[in-house]
Amino acid sequence: MAASESSNPKKQAPHPHKLRTGLNRLNHAFLYSMQGLVAGWGEKAFRMEACFAIVLLPLAFYVGQSWLEVAMLCAVVVLVLVTELLNSGIESAIDRIGPELHEFSKRAKDMGSAAVFLSLVLCSAVWAAALYQKF
Repeated sequence: MAASESSNPKKQAPHPHKLRTGLNRLNHAFLYSMQGLVAGWGEKAFRMEACFAIVLLPLAFYVGQSWLEVAMLCAVVVLVLVTELLNSGIESAIDRIGPELHEFSKRAKDMGSAAVFLSLVLCSAVWAAALYQKF
């Protein structure tokens, strides 16, 4: 018996999802990502930000005066959506642990909320600067 096997006699087999390779793995990763977007759509804040994105992303092509400006305007909008999804994931994980109030849970949720706030401030500032320059 090898040394690593003797130190951990109850070694578990890898999760079946980890055994996927190639296009099969990419396909499953894509499907999980779509499930994440559907779960995000269940969050009121994400829906609101997604509706803004539906307006702002096409508008970026009108406001931006170069491909770099268009890319920046789109990137900050997508950053808000990404941050909101991560915040929702943190909140879900904390809520799974239990409903009781705990200082660590509060800190984690507050930091996630602060991250969303900072992404919104950045998005607003970039868009305000671009609109000011355009008009």
